[in-house]
Amino acid sequence: MSPQAAGRLQRAFGQALRSRVAGRDAEDRGRVIWGRPGERWFSPADPIWRVHADAAMFAGGIGALVLQSLHPLAMAGVAGHSGYRGDPWGRVQRTAHYIAVTTYGTVDDAEAAIDAVRSVHERVRGKDAQGRPYRASDPHLLAWIHAAEIFAFMEAHRAFGPVPLSEADADAYVEQAGRSAALLGVERPPRTVRELSGTVLGYRDELELSPAAADTISFLLRTPPLPWVARPGYWMLAAGGIAVLPEWVRALAGLRVPTRMALGWGRLGTAAVRWGLDGVEDGRRSAAPAPEDDA
Repeated sequence: MSPQAAGRLQRAFGQALRSRVAGRDAEDRGRVIWGRPGERWFSPADPIWRVHADAAMFAGGIGALVLQSLHPLAMAGVAGHSGYRGDPWGRVQRTAHYIAVTTYGTVDDAEAAIDAVRSVHERVRGKDAQGRPYRASDPHLLAWIHAAEIFAFMEAHRAFGPVPLSEADADAYVEQAGRSAALLGVERPPRTVRELSGTVLGYRDELELSPAAADTISFLLRTPPLPWVARPGYWMLAAGGIAVLPEWVRALAGLRVPTRMALGWGRLGTAAVRWGLDGVEDGRRSAAPAPEDDA
């Protein structure tokens, strides 16, 4: 294959990935996120920027969804209000946009995004299949969603990222991720890896493989909303996302995977995603943040 043909293939693959996860207007929205002048919480030197910018997030995101689904009240809220089956990629795109804005955007834009999500959370409430009440604004449930998410993101980056996080950087990542979580309603978010691991473990007695969770995990792992040609690559990422979760979580979810082999698949899938995304333009390269006083 000629270099020109390889370049076209790389760009096509990268654009397909980006539009699936971030939406067809990802490039335009990226220019706003990264190009708008103003103060930001984080810079490219911060661990949260490096973790959230890397392709390992693809595997970590799948692992996070599996882990989050095991809390029956959190799962009831998702099943009852998110429309994830009818519009699964729309939900992924909204989540990806929120993470991008709160990681790379201006403080004003990040706070506006957080306020919008808080407003939605206030309207999401109900009962699970056993009649237990839930509300999305409950700080206890918010703390679970936050901890499960950043735990999976961090572990995926440790396993598949281009440069492993040092212990200090891993602690800094946890603390930085807690900034938006606290504004969203999480009380005392974890500040270190040790606190994060303790938080996840502290929910163990509340977790279960509810029928809704089993259905969601089957949807994510066995029948993902993708054409058949794309499923092998997705399954490699999913294997990696599952492999980085604690063994007790995998057992509870009924997921028996050969860890060494699954980690290998995860590395291969992440490397393919990283190659594809390296071939497309994004806001971080096309619109560097401008100083506020230059606006």
